[in-house]
Amino acid sequence: MNPWNIAPYSVTPVASLLTRCVASGVLSQEDVDSVPREPHVFSPHLLEAEQLITMERELDKINLEMELLKLEKESADVTHKFYLSKWGCSMYLRRRLMKPLCQTNLPVEADLHRYVVEVMRMVVEFIENLEAKISTVRSIPTIDDSMSNLNNGIAQLLAQVTEVERLSKQILQWRSQNSSTSINDITT
Repeated sequence: MNPWNIAPYSVTPVASLLTRCVASGVLSQEDVDSVPREPHVFSPHLLEAEQLITMERELDKINLEMELLKLEKESADVTHKFYLSKWGCSMYLRRRLMKPLCQTNLPVEADLHRYVVEVMRMVVEFIENLEAKISTVRSIPTIDDSMSNLNNGIAQLLAQVTEVERLSKQILQWRSQNSSTSINDITT
């Protein structure tokens, strides 16, 4: 059920206003009954605008049918399902795009503007957080490579430290041998 259509059992705001006016005595039931019920009561411009809109829709429909006939003429030999499905999808999309959403263009009410701004701010923040988390998730496969490189670096560093310790022990032994031989040479 379309929420924009007025159900036959619902009371419109105009009807409730007129009922209150009759009940309070501002209007009489005869005054209400004497108002003509023809659609052109409001404005002849409104009637002209409605006619113009219906004519434009009919013209668009006829143009679509002409385009359909031209396409059928051009591709009369192409009846493969593949080609027909592409053509049908494009025609369906074109027809959907011609029809306005909810059959009306409703602006956002003024008292809801601040909520729209807050929602937009929240959407931007959500997108930023999502991008950060996606980049984190994308970097997870490279963590294993980074850890293996780090472990290799630590192993190389430990090997160099043991080599330096071995060399320092050799140097200390060499010095102690040289100093003991030089002392022996001096005393002799």
